[in-house]
Amino acid sequence: MIWPFRKKQPVERRASGSGFTAEIMAARESYISGRRGLAELTATAQSCISMWESGLSIADVDGTDLINPAVLALIGRSLALRGEALFYLTDTALIPASDWEVSTRFGVPKAYRLSISEAGGGQTVTALAAEVVHIRIGVDVAAPWIGTAPLRRSTLTAGMLHAVESALSDVFDNAPLGSQIVPFPESPDVDLNKIGADFRGRRGRVLLRESVNVQAAGGPSPSADWKPSDMSPNLERSQTKETLDSAREAILSAFGVLPGLFNASTTGPLVREAQRHLAQWTLQPVAVALAAEASEKLATPVKIDCMRPLQAFDAGGRSRALTAIVQAMAQAKEAGVDPSAALDLVDWGNE
Repeated sequence: MIWPFRKKQPVERRASGSGFTAEIMAARESYISGRRGLAELTATAQSCISMWESGLSIADVDGTDLINPAVLALIGRSLALRGEALFYLTDTALIPASDWEVSTRFGVPKAYRLSISEAGGGQTVTALAAEVVHIRIGVDVAAPWIGTAPLRRSTLTAGMLHAVESALSDVFDNAPLGSQIVPFPESPDVDLNKIGADFRGRRGRVLLRESVNVQAAGGPSPSADWKPSDMSPNLERSQTKETLDSAREAILSAFGVLPGLFNASTTGPLVREAQRHLAQWTLQPVAVALAAEASEKLATPVKIDCMRPLQAFDAGGRSRALTAIVQAMAQAKEAGVDPSAALDLVDWGNE
């Protein structure tokens, strides 16, 4: 009798870290988190994420060559989706980490275990805090080492937007839009399926059908005879459009984008004001935080400016202000007044 099993089983090898299985699990987790109410998959959120990504990618960077447009674009997208971005610092580049574990002391990160994605499977790297560039937004005092995404901070509004869009998607998939019911008298001699097939595709043609009720009554057609009933649901009564618009405007505001930017009647001045609002109140603070983190980890002063590349300023107002300043300084010099002292009085000094 021959033993049917092998004495030594082969060693089963599996990819670890950020391999194929981890990527599938991450994609599934993103889908589940979207269904939970974060609405990352909606067009409104993706439009705001693209604005963050593109706005940061064209920023001016002074002091280092490691922060290039590709890194800035990754930072913008990661901050918009996750609320934080982490890069492993090497001598030649900043390598993005797909996942990480952090060890803290007094709330300050001290060491990281990073998962770095590779084409043939990921790898795990252990690094100290000085070797990691970690940018966070929406930090909570209970967990200062973790960032919070804008949609995570507005879960109720994001959940409403996702619920309304999902409901509308189900309506357009399953509801009998454009369908009508045409009552026809009972008659065993008439094939209703054949009559229904004759109506299909008869656009702009006149169809004549004989009514059994007319033959039985011997007079004119009854009022209810051949009167169609519409089966399309009435979405106006449910205030779907108003609810969807309100949820979208709230999501735009959470990302720092003025809702008027996506209005159909938006004009040029409002577009420029929305661009300035996004750059001044959202992107530039992120750039300042990134510059501070990079300056600390790279041991060299780093400056990042989003205002000049985005042209997020009033060009006409700046030119008029410059003209007024030059005239005021010339008049001050003629009167024997120190121009720098005059600028300090109106808080326009070097400080």
